[in-house]
Amino acid sequence: MDEKKVLEALKEYRKIDLKYEDGRILGSMCTKPHPISKKIVEMFLETNLGDPGLFKGTKKLEEEVIGMIGELLHNKNAFGYIITGGTEANLMAMRVIKNMKNRNAKILIPETAHFSFDKAEDMMDLKFIKVPITKDYTIDVDFVRDYVEDHKVDGIVGIAGSTELGTIDNIEELSKIAIDNDVYLHVDAAFGGFVIPFLDKKYKKKRINYNFDFSLEGVCSITIDPHKMGLSPIPAGGILFRNTPLKKYLDIEAPYLTETQQATIVGTRVGFGVACTWGIMKLLGKDGYKKIVSECMGNTIYLTKKAREYGIECVIDPIMNIVALKDENPNETCLKLREKGWYVSICKCVNALRIVVMPHVKKEHIDEFVEVLASLRV
Repeated sequence: MDEKKVLEALKEYRKIDLKYEDGRILGSMCTKPHPISKKIVEMFLETNLGDPGLFKGTKKLEEEVIGMIGELLHNKNAFGYIITGGTEANLMAMRVIKNMKNRNAKILIPETAHFSFDKAEDMMDLKFIKVPITKDYTIDVDFVRDYVEDHKVDGIVGIAGSTELGTIDNIEELSKIAIDNDVYLHVDAAFGGFVIPFLDKKYKKKRINYNFDFSLEGVCSITIDPHKMGLSPIPAGGILFRNTPLKKYLDIEAPYLTETQQATIVGTRVGFGVACTWGIMKLLGKDGYKKIVSECMGNTIYLTKKAREYGIECVIDPIMNIVALKDENPNETCLKLREKGWYVSICKCVNALRIVVMPHVKKEHIDEFVEVLASLRV
């Protein structure tokens, strides 16, 4: 095939894909990347951070990005990587716990934990203890405290922005437990990491403790994904560790590369994820992210009000830009919505439809969606 035919054929495949700007992707934590991404990707397309000695400029960008995110998370001395996504980040954190203890580690995780932890348990022979959630769908801190006092535990996982409901575990209390019992604490803020720091006061609930980062002494590592609310293109996940000494639990020998040790799970790593994250963070700044988060939260509140006009209630008052709408048969409703071109997801911990109000979701999309959803309930 010549170039023209190749591109024409690819366009036909691309037409089959959903487009974020159509506003019908309502269950994804990803969104249309910032427009500057196209120029940056073209500039850094061939870079490979799996062999950083060949791409020293891109490696320097990664160090600066980790410094910027570390500062956002109140730790200028953090180290880490921009990797494929939250799954790899969580796997890396679990690998540190396993290698620190040099045995089959026992780790407490909430029932609301992301499925990446199931992969970690399977791949690394870990022992996960599922902690029940409270009536507000967060980890039961009392259960954690009692369990740690009565059993040998190597790690605890807390969630700052759960995948299903956007709930925030009480990381401050988990941090105290971790310190008192010398237990490693990992925080999965894959989604919440680029939301919580930019939440306007008017969107914060008094009953919720929003502290989740390295300002809490017990937090050892944090997953935070720029390719979610950070507006970077995929892949651009992030993993940050409190300090450099933890790196020794990740490094393996890689004698045929320009740097002879490698810590990430994926070897070959695209450099444009780092470059885009650097560029977008510099371009938007804190004020830019605050504006984006506020717009999403405004549309989130608009969705809840619109749904209630049709008698559709939320499971909880949204904490982030994630809405769970009560539904007796969410699987069935989800399929019916797909038939009409709307793509939502479902919650596992409660009978509900899950909608993520990302930057590509506008009020006109919400109006149309709620009318369609309401028509299915007649």
